[in-house]
Amino acid sequence: MKRVLVTGAAGFVGRHAVAALAARGFEVHAVGRTAPPGLHAFHAADLLDPAQRRAAVQAARASHLLHLAWITTPGRYWQAPDNLDWSAASLDLVRRFREAGGGRAVVAGTCAEYDWAEIDRLPRAELESPTPRLRSEGDAAAIRIGQLFESSPCRPATLYGAAKDGLRRILAAYAATADLSLAWGRLFYLYGPGETPGRLVGDAARALLAGEHLATSEGRQRRDFLHVADAGAAFAALLDSGVQGPVNIGSGDAVPVRTILEAIGALTGRPELIDFGARPLGPTEPACIEADIRRLADEVGFFPRTSLEQGLAETVTGWRGALSSSASAP
Repeated sequence: MKRVLVTGAAGFVGRHAVAALAARGFEVHAVGRTAPPGLHAFHAADLLDPAQRRAAVQAARASHLLHLAWITTPGRYWQAPDNLDWSAASLDLVRRFREAGGGRAVVAGTCAEYDWAEIDRLPRAELESPTPRLRSEGDAAAIRIGQLFESSPCRPATLYGAAKDGLRRILAAYAATADLSLAWGRLFYLYGPGETPGRLVGDAARALLAGEHLATSEGRQRRDFLHVADAGAAFAALLDSGVQGPVNIGSGDAVPVRTILEAIGALTGRPELIDFGARPLGPTEPACIEADIRRLADEVGFFPRTSLEQGLAETVTGWRGALSSSASAP
């Protein structure tokens, strides 16, 4: 039996990863403050407390580790000093896991590790829409139009991105000396039922279903959005493989934010409430951010299963039910 210790198991991605790991035959243990359903065992601990963290690792005695936990508060995590705490805790977590006999670890990274400064800005890039598919390994032209592959330069512009990038570099060096199989799943943009406030798709669905105006940019920027269930399943597949190093976890197809919001407007029946252009797009925002997912598809053997149309419909339905239940509660 493969035994995995999952951090962040009760989180947005973690809940789906737990189900996908169980479906793959893993005995799933989780560590944290909240236990999601579907576990074999739960080890209550504050991961930022060294003694509690180490005790949980020793108790689990897992062969595999999936580390998803991190500060994720929308609007705050980009520059929060907490990123330093999570970097230190993650280094110790992986070390203790290996010293307890663990052999395979997967850690969640982010597309914010990449250098976005070389990507075209709007409006110039609008002239090139739709984006041509260059896909040439190491091709600077592909980076310029926002197609990012695992070997693209990493020069993060935020503390969050720098903390993740630094953690990856140190863990890769440690894994090479400690005979640890290590993979790094770089997440792109996520959406799906159960999003916390502060995320684009969930905020848009909630606002329109509540009859509120949604102030947004023109929405010409293209982003790679992946349904959260696919993200969880991708992490499970990556952990269950022997693939090492960075692996992009995205849909592989960036679409205009405007297209996403127009779809949500149609699904909620309130397209007139979307105020395109009411908010300016930051001058440093890249025109396109898209994952090259060839490693995920060809080496890991996983390809996203949920279409954007299906995923957005599920998300709006979920929020419609949640808002209806909230309104009918005493």
